[in-house]
Amino acid sequence: MTLSKETLEQLVAQSTDIVCATDRHGKIVYYNDGATRSLGYTLDEVLGEFVGKVYPDVAEARRVMQALRDAGHGGKGIVSSFQTTFKAKSGEQIPVAISGTVLYDEESREDGTIGFAKDLREILRKDQLATLGEVTVGLSHEINNPLCVLVNQLELLERDVEQLAGERDCSVEYERIDAMRREVSRISEILERLGKMAESEQYETVEYIGPARMIDLRAPRAEAELDPRLRGKRVLVVDDDLGLCRSMAEILEGYGCVVETACDGAEGLRRIEAGHFDAVLSDVVMPNMDGYELFSAVHERWPKLPVLMMTAFHYDKDHIIKRSRMQGLQGVLFKKPVDPKRLRDVLVEILDR
Repeated sequence: MTLSKETLEQLVAQSTDIVCATDRHGKIVYYNDGATRSLGYTLDEVLGEFVGKVYPDVAEARRVMQALRDAGHGGKGIVSSFQTTFKAKSGEQIPVAISGTVLYDEESREDGTIGFAKDLREILRKDQLATLGEVTVGLSHEINNPLCVLVNQLELLERDVEQLAGERDCSVEYERIDAMRREVSRISEILERLGKMAESEQYETVEYIGPARMIDLRAPRAEAELDPRLRGKRVLVVDDDLGLCRSMAEILEGYGCVVETACDGAEGLRRIEAGHFDAVLSDVVMPNMDGYELFSAVHERWPKLPVLMMTAFHYDKDHIIKRSRMQGLQGVLFKKPVDPKRLRDVLVEILDR
């Protein structure tokens, strides 16, 4: 079977690769559909323009032209899979591999060039994913083992605290142990997400610093069904654990609440003084002003403002929970991590009252 000239021209025109030809002065005389799709320029926008238009700068265009004339890239007048960068109309820089040749006239004088450029973005992405997979295997092996040791040591440490504490208040120690458990669990979840990304070959990036980006390893935000009973309700979350503050805010915002946060009771009190809230969700033990002191101040000055309290402690410091209940505390979420559905139900109940 012999392909006609017209058929070959159609194949080149419709090729997914970027095909571009120039005359002896470096002006574009041919530009196919694949080039339009990849670079964004139409034929009318580039025809007759200097080929440097599709490069990041003139210096890079000259580097490719010089490579065509050297013998070290496939032979004199030839380049094979020569890597360079094109600049799209949008400004995006596209890594490509050019295979091209110098064209000569009947008198063996240079008459122009023609090149086929392969867009390398997808190939490089797959290479990155392969590297990511290898890194993931190494991370999982090197990090999970010490994580297991940490979990075991935390169990032993908690047991020792219980034995040595007796009737003493060790609430701070228990809080620290629980905080360490949460962070160990968070590291394990990050490693698991990284493994799933490597396996599925799909990942997203987020801005890091300036033009730099990083793989987004954040936990997917839990889909919370909007509750019309909580839509627009203003809730103040008070906890010295900033990570917990953020996670509680996300849960409540998912239900439709408007949320503000404070890192201790004193800041929480200032926020209540500065604005209206429908409910307060506070940790028990915090610096500067603890949850019980915050509750007492709120109960005295704004007796109709509902307060919920939460704690990870195994020990109720100074019987805070018991005394708060006796003095009108609306609800208690005693054990962290807080159950989101229970939180929603308690909020709805107290706001209905």
